[in-house]
Amino acid sequence: MIKISEKKEKKYVLAHDHGTSGSKAAIVSIYGEVIDWEFQECPLYLFENGGAEQDPDEWWDAILSTSKKLLDKNIVSIEDIVAVSCSSQWSGTVPVDKDGNHLMNAIIWMDTRGAPYIKKMVGGILEISGYGITNIFRWLRPTGGAPGLSGKDPIAHILFLKNERPEIYEKTYKFLECKDFLNLKFTGKFAASYDSITLHWLTDNRDLNNIHYHDGLIKKTKIEKDKLPHLKRAVDVLGNISKDVADELGLEKDVKVVMSSPDLLSAAVGSGAVRDYEAHIYIGTSSWIICHVPDKRTDIFNNIASIPSAIPDKYFAVTEQETAGACLSFLRDNIIYHKDELLMEEEQPDVYKIFDKIVKGVPAGSNKLLFTPWLYGERTPIEDHLLRGSLNNITLKTTREDMIRAVFEGVAYNSRWVLQTIENFVMKKFKGGKTLDPLNMIGGGASSNIWCQIYADVLNRTIRQVKNPIQANARGAAFIASVGLGYITFDEIPKYIEYSNIFKPNSKNREIYDELFEEFLNIYENNKKMYHRLNG
Repeated sequence: MIKISEKKEKKYVLAHDHGTSGSKAAIVSIYGEVIDWEFQECPLYLFENGGAEQDPDEWWDAILSTSKKLLDKNIVSIEDIVAVSCSSQWSGTVPVDKDGNHLMNAIIWMDTRGAPYIKKMVGGILEISGYGITNIFRWLRPTGGAPGLSGKDPIAHILFLKNERPEIYEKTYKFLECKDFLNLKFTGKFAASYDSITLHWLTDNRDLNNIHYHDGLIKKTKIEKDKLPHLKRAVDVLGNISKDVADELGLEKDVKVVMSSPDLLSAAVGSGAVRDYEAHIYIGTSSWIICHVPDKRTDIFNNIASIPSAIPDKYFAVTEQETAGACLSFLRDNIIYHKDELLMEEEQPDVYKIFDKIVKGVPAGSNKLLFTPWLYGERTPIEDHLLRGSLNNITLKTTREDMIRAVFEGVAYNSRWVLQTIENFVMKKFKGGKTLDPLNMIGGGASSNIWCQIYADVLNRTIRQVKNPIQANARGAAFIASVGLGYITFDEIPKYIEYSNIFKPNSKNREIYDELFEEFLNIYENNKKMYHRLNG
């Protein structure tokens, strides 16, 4: 491991990890060492019609506030900060006018209001998984994927605005992803990166050196091409920081703003799993498993595609589940510390540490209690926004402790389902049962040793707990900037990654987890029609 003190260059990146829950500013060395960080929450606004929005002004306030608090600490010399790099939540839409002003709240990745327009656009007489056969090939060939039927992709957001908020649509100069809106605020320039634009499903991704908008798909959607931003690579410099922002933050005027990447892609870089067929698993509010691959391919039946990554010469394959750490938040806020007459404590303890302690005392399998984590529907390996969570096999002997461990395990069962799917997808060219092993684990959930061990046992894979796992996005954003400015290469990144622990599967738990995983799958198969009746 190369220590920061041994490096010739002591340069830093002001990295922003802007998520759904809030915005984090971090000072990160060009070699990935997170020096310090600040965080500020951002409100989320949910509506009964499937709407999910956030206020871009509250985003920008959080960006400026956290940056100022961090820079005011004087932990590094201002002159040594060479770049700003923003990673953010993905699959969002911010309509802006020619002056860069947002015209409404941002529509974020949870929003489903555009679903009817997607279904109408991609359907047909003969359908496979809800897609007309001709439309499947219309999208798959150039993009590698297709608009999700759930309506959560930006193309659905734009169609929703075109059909239901035409006054907003007409006034829009550019539709920007969340990360690209933040870059606009830093530079005054409109652009998207090859990776951030992907979920619009309007680009031809067959040649990574020549990604461009596909005129046929744009014509199909009836979206004006000039409302879409110019495209650049994630490692490209968008421009210098604007004078106004530099003055407000006290930064040098020649600080570069690098395009960077959305959260999934920057986290993939920050996890250290940057080589082909190396994977990482993220456990945060949601969860995903990602690995980089050398070629473009698609599995329409399991909702997986390999699409452009932050690394210019690589695609990446991703499988995402909607809720992971959110299940623990639900358990904390709605069950254990719900604010009603039953709650006696005014101050909540560090409940997650208590969860960890409790879970250790419950046997593997939670006495055969099964939790399904579909609290907000699911994306992969099945895309179904009508699924819902459940606790199964409750008896008179079931304890609160059983329920807590069952939530930990249920999220892991779903990840095993996802892992099987992505392994089948990316490993078809290999013979002999090659698997994605080990897995680098990042995100807030990776801070829990017991959850890492549960994952190792349920997945039957070695789990490498990346040091400072909640900093992977900021670290990845800094790495992307560092590559873009020529300080390092992507191939060098693994040597800068440290691990807190390595978790091996416990063979004693193999049988019970195999049994319960099969029942987990049966719960879906046996109840999916019921969920559709109840929630359709």
